Amino acid sequence: MENKDKRITTRTLQEMKARGEPITMLTAYDYTFARLLDAAGIEVLLVGDSASNVIAGHETTLPITLEQMIYHASAVVRAAKRAMVVVDMPFGTYQGDSKAALKAAVRIMKESGAHAVKLEGGEAVLDSVRRILSAGIPVMGHLGLMPQSIYQYGGYRVRAKDAGEAERLRHEAQLLAKAGIFALVLEKIPAKLAQEVTQSLPIPTIGIGAGPYCDGQVLVLYDMLGLTEAFSPRFLRRYAQLAGVVREACHRYIQDVKNRNFPSLAESYE
Repeated sequence: MENKDKRITTRTLQEMKARGEPITMLTAYDYTFARLLDAAGIEVLLVGDSASNVIAGHETTLPITLEQMIYHASAVVRAAKRAMVVVDMPFGTYQGDSKAALKAAVRIMKESGAHAVKLEGGEAVLDSVRRILSAGIPVMGHLGLMPQSIYQYGGYRVRAKDAGEAERLRHEAQLLAKAGIFALVLEKIPAKLAQEVTQSLPIPTIGIGAGPYCDGQVLVLYDMLGLTEAFSPRFLRRYAQLAGVVREACHRYIQDVKNRNFPSLAESYE
């Protein structure tokens, strides 16, 4: 097992893949949760553009801005003493213009103190990936279901089930790896395909809805903790049911205040 006090780096993740130790990744958007996840031993904290959904209440990840991502990332970085912090590049900051992509990635790294960026796509964003890497910024890739392309897909269904799309995913995974990304997220694809890609790549794969054969797994923290009750895909395992806990705590607080049981004299100052 990895030294619990040593900072997780891209090299750490590569070594974990080599020895067959699964990598744990969870999303984090604020200091308080990030501190808890870091202390628990999560290796990678992903400042996901899913903050657009679970924090801001948007229907998709598209509306969140670069400034907002930097804000969330800065809070997470301040909490992370050991975990590696990876930040999603928001929609519109890297598609079609590699110079703009590098500028956005540099802002994320300089203004938040993060350790790497993540972006979605394969061949279409390869120029941006290469330009960002040329500046010495580590890049995590993302293939399969790509939430920033949800309007193009028309829904959140499983990707790469047909032979053509599966072969394209294999091809793009190799392109990204050869370009120099340090890890690749595979989202909502058949488990067998994820296994094939994982075995074919020299870099770690991180799965979400991609079966048990990836080198690591990631979930959205609010989903895993049972705070987002309406979202229930097959791949999601809830490790807590905190929505009910929060509601119950609020009900008790309301009752105590209404009944003048809070605060007590013992909780007051003379």
